[in-house]
Amino acid sequence: MSRANGTPYAPHTDEETEAMLAAIGVADEESLFDIPDPVAFDGDFGIDGRTEREIRDECARIFARNDDLTEFLGRGHYGHYVPSVVDHLADRAEFLTSYTQYQPEVSQGFLQALFEYQSMLVELTGLDVANCSMYDAATALGEAATLADRVRSASGDVVLVPEQLREGKRAVLENYCDGADLRVETYPMADGTADVDALADRAGDDVVMVYAESPTVRGCIEARLAAVGEIADETDALFTLGSDVVALSVLESPAEVGADVVVGESGALGLPTAYGMGLGIFACRDDFLRQVPGRLVGASEERAPPEAARDGGGDAADAGGTRAYTLTLQTREQHIRKERATSNICTNQAWVALRAAIHAATLGPDGLVDLANDCVREAAALADRIDDLSGAAAPVHDRHHFREFAVRVDQPAEAIAAELEAEGFAVHAIGEHLLQVCVTDLNAGKTDALVEALEGVL
Repeated sequence: MSRANGTPYAPHTDEETEAMLAAIGVADEESLFDIPDPVAFDGDFGIDGRTEREIRDECARIFARNDDLTEFLGRGHYGHYVPSVVDHLADRAEFLTSYTQYQPEVSQGFLQALFEYQSMLVELTGLDVANCSMYDAATALGEAATLADRVRSASGDVVLVPEQLREGKRAVLENYCDGADLRVETYPMADGTADVDALADRAGDDVVMVYAESPTVRGCIEARLAAVGEIADETDALFTLGSDVVALSVLESPAEVGADVVVGESGALGLPTAYGMGLGIFACRDDFLRQVPGRLVGASEERAPPEAARDGGGDAADAGGTRAYTLTLQTREQHIRKERATSNICTNQAWVALRAAIHAATLGPDGLVDLANDCVREAAALADRIDDLSGAAAPVHDRHHFREFAVRVDQPAEAIAAELEAEGFAVHAIGEHLLQVCVTDLNAGKTDALVEALEGVL
């Protein structure tokens, strides 16, 4: 586009643009695009001008048409109260207008925040390396599978996952595996968690990765993760564990149960429930540092300032002698690795990771643990109350639960869920007679009303 067509940033003069158009035999730039007449801009948007007050009133009328539902939904999408400081800090212009931090000389603040985010994940997982975010848990799982295929010493093409796995996550994983000539197979579950004996029978030389979750998709805390890790180790398969940042603050350290890679969601912090927007975790052992997909933020060692260096005090990290940050080990095909790239993932969730880091820092270690413990207590308390109702039994699985649990109902689950929706409550129907209920600090105050509504429709 030439400068005459509306932008001072295009590099071509009008004469250069005319020469290029003449060389390819078209009259103008519009001829290069096939835009259907119904959507082509003719110079008039056809929108009547209205005042700010009128627009706000119209938006209020539109929003009032939304159903007013209290959500008790989970299964990978969780909402916790996000402190206002997260919005106030993350909405600063230097963060909102930042894209990829390729120029460290002008991005030190954001790079430091992402480094802190990585450091939080390293502390929570006990692993050595964490990248500065991925799209979501599903893509992180897919990247773990392709990493396993690259690093495993023996041949094999099977990725083993639990039979109870969120549909969208399974679909994304299969898409990744199809391109890498891998196959996704399942191992059985026993009362909401891994059937370790069945997994041991299935594991073999053809398996490149074993995936387990804690909490599982039904909210169960996996008690035998170390046994799963041993099975993976015995067959030279990569052990990948799925979890989330809140749960990791109270569960066994992934490193201690033998996890090679940890994937999952960080979006439980810093984001409202989005049902689409995510923030993926990817952490691993140091052995795989150069195989990590996406981006890593690295930090220089903090050293003495230049004047100290002249007196034998060492080289300065930057002109002021302070620690400096930069993107490092960028193994994407857009950079120098090209066909040798470890991943074709094109970007990350830097701003969302910033929000998660602010939220985690605001809570602090004790606050994060308190939030996680509430997720255990509130789920157990609500399950007990539902279990007292005639026509319902909860929790279905005789396990400890985190945030969510399954409920068996005598009547068809879809009908119960629909009636609850009419009463203003949203729950999952996950089987013919199974519901799933998720409780967090956002809806814990509405559990009395949910129990009352459920009692009325049973």
